[in-house]
Amino acid sequence: MPRRTLIEALHLLAGVIGTMAVAKAAAWGVPLARVDIWRVAGVCVLVVLLWSVRPLLLAWRADHGDDGALRKLRGNV
Repeated sequence: MPRRTLIEALHLLAGVIGTMAVAKAAAWGVPLARVDIWRVAGVCVLVVLLWSVRPLLLAWRADHGDDGALRKLRGNV
């Protein structure tokens, strides 16, 4: 896997793992709200996944020679 795409994929994985860790701690801390906490965590994971689509696509295009995508990743639009 190309470098930029791998970095974005790892960033996505970190976001999902972080969300799940916070949800697990919250569910442990407030057992009566466990079901609701996991539902909210599921929605948060979905949002993290959706927010990661564009950066992943830009990284993929930049790794495969698209200069426009590379400028967008660097913020030089």
